Amino acid sequence: MVRITTADYEPTKELVEEALELLRLVAKTGKVKKGTNETTKALERGVAKLVYVADNTDPVEVVLHIPLLSRDRKIPYIVVPDKKQLGEAAGLANVSAAAVAIIDPGEAASMLESIVKKIEALRASAGGKSS
Repeated sequence: MVRITTADYEPTKELVEEALELLRLVAKTGKVKKGTNETTKALERGVAKLVYVADNTDPVEVVLHIPLLSRDRKIPYIVVPDKKQLGEAAGLANVSAAAVAIIDPGEAASMLESIVKKIEALRASAGGKSS
């Protein structure tokens, strides 16, 4: 069960791993925004393609607005279990990240599209509205 109560679906372990692999590739070939403030700005500006939120953020209230803002802007999001793992996938050596946004998928555009479709299907089956 995710701690981020504003999330309207819970991703599968396989989807989380696939999304983190996407982030690793995008960090090398595309553009990402790291941290809660940068992610929030990317959402508000409508430039984010996919948003990641770490479930073990403490205090969790720091990131509770991100799923809400994502839904409002019709931008897909995924909750991942660990902020350290999220930071490393985003290219931050030994630094954790509470939130990350993909801005430009670089060479991973088709992988991003595939993951977004899986997220939308999971949200629809969980009763959430599709992005």
